[in-house]
Amino acid sequence: MTLAPGAEAPPFDLPGVDGRNHALSDYGDASALAIVWSCNHCPYVQAWEGRMRQIQADYADRGVRLVAINSNDAEHYPEDSFEAMRERATAEGFDFDYLHDADQAVATAYGPERTPEVFLFDRDRRLVYHGAIDDSRDDRSVQRHHLREALDAVLAGRSPEIGETPAVGCSVKWRT
Repeated sequence: MTLAPGAEAPPFDLPGVDGRNHALSDYGDASALAIVWSCNHCPYVQAWEGRMRQIQADYADRGVRLVAINSNDAEHYPEDSFEAMRERATAEGFDFDYLHDADQAVATAYGPERTPEVFLFDRDRRLVYHGAIDDSRDDRSVQRHHLREALDAVLAGRSPEIGETPAVGCSVKWRT
């Protein structure tokens, strides 16, 4: 079940591709925290990775942190293994933390259904936006920048105009 609007961010402590563990509390100073369910193999994620990097770059000086979490079953999808995550993060120059949820406990707590799927939390770590990064897989066809609009609202002390959109992408690959 997906987190409801206004829900508090469930805690996590996960290994990152940078060799360190990252906990929710590590982002305590962030003015907004965007957690994006991600993976390596999904063509939708691949289409949005550049925009994820750009969002982190554009909002970093305003205290925003974007964190990607991969919860996919690496046994059945070896391209989503932790080692493959490290390789992809290096090859793609990720400027955000990329974390591995091997036992899928964090995914169970948050309830993502797709990759990519955004959970945006305000400074108090309350869910203020959930859904798609923007409205088109093709970056040349984007009309609405959902995550950017929600970030701008949160940083201005307002609630986002749109609090939820359908996430579009591959399904989270749950262990069987």
